[in-house]
Amino acid sequence: MVRLETTLPSGMPEEERAALLAAELRRGRELVAAGTIDHIWRLPGRLANVGVWSVADADELHAVLGSLPLWRWMTVGVEALASHPLETGAVDSR
Repeated sequence: MVRLETTLPSGMPEEERAALLAAELRRGRELVAAGTIDHIWRLPGRLANVGVWSVADADELHAVLGSLPLWRWMTVGVEALASHPLETGAVDSR
């Protein structure tokens, strides 16, 4: 699970901000199409989101995150997820 929050500089020109946000949207769509981003939710009122990303390992995740146009202005949190019996249909006897 990946949490991203972006804080752009307050003095950033509007043209630059708009171009960066458009590039971020394009890159995000590429990652969804590639299956890298499985699910994503916006966090209302902020330039932030939380999503489930599928990658082979931490190195690939780091590379993919680094490919985001807004990367240098992001605070990123990553938590590994494991399957849950309720989700998989398995019965856990513990």
